Amino acid sequence: MDRTESLLTAPTAGSPATDPAPAPAPGPVRTPAPPPAEPPRRDPRWTRPALLGLLLATALLYLWGLGASGWGNAFYSAAVQAGSESWKAFFYGSSDAANSITVDKTPASLWLMALSVRVFGLGSWSVLVPQALLGVASVGVLYAAVRRWYGPVAGLLAGAVLAVTPVATLMFRFNNPDALLVFLLVAAAYATVRAVETASTRWITLTGALVGLGFLTKMLQAFLVIPVFAGVYLLAAPTGFWRRIRQLLLSGLAVVVAAGWWVAIVELVPASARPYIGGSQHNSILELTLGYNGLGRITGDEEGSVGGAGRMGGGGGPFSGQTGLLRMFDTEVGGQISWLLPAALILLVAGLWLAGRAARTDRTRAGLLLWGGWLLVTGLIFSFMSGIFHAYYTVALAPAVGALVGIGTTLLWRARSTPAGGGPLASGRWRGFAATVIVAGALAVTAWWSWHLLGRSADWYPWLRTAVLVVGLAAAVLLVLAGRLPRRVAPVLLALGAAAALAGPVAYSLQTAATAHTGSIPSAGPFVQGGFGPGGRGGFPGGGRMPGGMEFPSGQFPGGQFPGFPGGQNGGTAQNGGTAPGSGSPQFPGDGRSQGGGMGGLLDAREPSAELTALLEADADDYTWVAATVGSNNASGYQLATREPVMPIGGFNGSDPSPTLAQFQRYVTEGRIHYFIGGGGFRANGGSNASTEIAAWVAENFTAQTVDGVTVYDLSSGKQG
Repeated sequence: MDRTESLLTAPTAGSPATDPAPAPAPGPVRTPAPPPAEPPRRDPRWTRPALLGLLLATALLYLWGLGASGWGNAFYSAAVQAGSESWKAFFYGSSDAANSITVDKTPASLWLMALSVRVFGLGSWSVLVPQALLGVASVGVLYAAVRRWYGPVAGLLAGAVLAVTPVATLMFRFNNPDALLVFLLVAAAYATVRAVETASTRWITLTGALVGLGFLTKMLQAFLVIPVFAGVYLLAAPTGFWRRIRQLLLSGLAVVVAAGWWVAIVELVPASARPYIGGSQHNSILELTLGYNGLGRITGDEEGSVGGAGRMGGGGGPFSGQTGLLRMFDTEVGGQISWLLPAALILLVAGLWLAGRAARTDRTRAGLLLWGGWLLVTGLIFSFMSGIFHAYYTVALAPAVGALVGIGTTLLWRARSTPAGGGPLASGRWRGFAATVIVAGALAVTAWWSWHLLGRSADWYPWLRTAVLVVGLAAAVLLVLAGRLPRRVAPVLLALGAAAALAGPVAYSLQTAATAHTGSIPSAGPFVQGGFGPGGRGGFPGGGRMPGGMEFPSGQFPGGQFPGFPGGQNGGTAQNGGTAPGSGSPQFPGDGRSQGGGMGGLLDAREPSAELTALLEADADDYTWVAATVGSNNASGYQLATREPVMPIGGFNGSDPSPTLAQFQRYVTEGRIHYFIGGGGFRANGGSNASTEIAAWVAENFTAQTVDGVTVYDLSSGKQG
């Protein structure tokens, strides 16, 4: 056998093909002892250089030109700035250092960024670099998890697929919570792998703790993998049933402790002593967990959110696309994650077929169930959730896709070259031929799907889609005929097929890394016809195309009204009746963007002029908040420009009752707020109308001035000496 081919066909020591779980000892032992630890693994000499090369290439992809994205998601960057100034804001995840309201997530990802800012100072790199490093670490941990049972080739393939998945490149260069969430979940999967090997209480408890920390990163999304990890351990751990149950209960306790300590503190601290919980309507972290950021994402019942429950565009809201089994392949989502998704599903089924009726503790099947369960459970929930869903959420699927591609390709290639064995496939050469056909079929499907995805950006390197299709299909056909060709040819064909399969996502990832991304809904890859638009900006390119293909003429909002722009020149008709003060046309000005940011500051931060910044900075030390404005993104631009607290009235959507009109009036009377800035906010699914009431009260009682096109009210005249 050629040495190059043997690298794929010969499993390493301890892999499931050569080191099956030991048979239980005879006798009336009720709880079998865990098997002895495996001897040290001897990987080929090329393994470490190859892994180092993968990690260095990943770091280059994620770090190069990182500062071009500026603040990235200014909503979180402002909270990072606040946390770097105030330990109280750090702990709660407050939007401003004066602690008026928190972001609408648990704060673990903010903690890493705020610590980086405290060490290196506030800047784009200090905010974004932690995410890039988490991406490199995720690739490394995924490699380690897959390699343990399937060898270094499978691990390298898994890590490479994760690294170049476009949505992974996007989110590991961005400051949303998803980077930390992915790292913690991959680490939890690795801990599960270690736990299954020896029925280790320590490792399965660590799994629970890591998932609990995932909750502190992005709340209930982290819990989607719990039934999968628990089910795999319950099935495959080499110990007695009741011991497995006790260990899983202990792991569940670790989840509760790791996730619950912060929740308990927030719930027990009096509301008057902490900031308002953003995203809730009743100042409750439990409400936020179960409602807006929890079950509401599944059902669409998210009071105070933008869209959901099929409102304003159907399916899952205006930024969610249509729900259904094919959601992961549609215009909004397909180019982010689905390049190798069909191949992953094919290889999952084939791998389970190869495993056949293996022993309960069989690691081949256990690993496939671990990564396949992760992909299927999370993917199906994403596909059918009726609440707010964004395409970048699918970064949570990327590790599972990578693992299944690496594992499935390696298992089938070994089966092709190792005809002996059982399982439902016929033994001998027919078993090997069937494995070869499946690999070739997965490659052909991948080439065709990449050709289709690249066609959605028909003017973007049109030659690439043709090359991918031709090379991929040719390699697939030649793989089927490889038995008639010299042995040295087969690995070359496989490498050629891998290059064709990865060409599309690599090109998308390079384009993503070369493009600045800002706002709250970033998107990987080039502009896709009918999609949300390049760069993740908050506006609607093309004069008012809503995500998912819904259009309205000249940027006009459906029904002729654009709710929730209180107090600014670009306001619209208030949702709860009446016209907001300072309202103008109910249409998107020009290209669909309101002045100074996408959708009046809903999805993107305003960038204030030097004149307006200087106005806000004047006498800043005399006030708790240099300004107040509706919406967290609206406020974040002013806060990052001045480095002073700016109150985001109503939180992210302007729909939280924080503060109430009475509270705001008291702050003004006490001289704690200097200016009110008009514009911002957006409510399309209920919630408080406090922001509209505040804007109306300000307009009725204070004189407006315009600074570089922005409406500003000086509230200091309401100060009582």
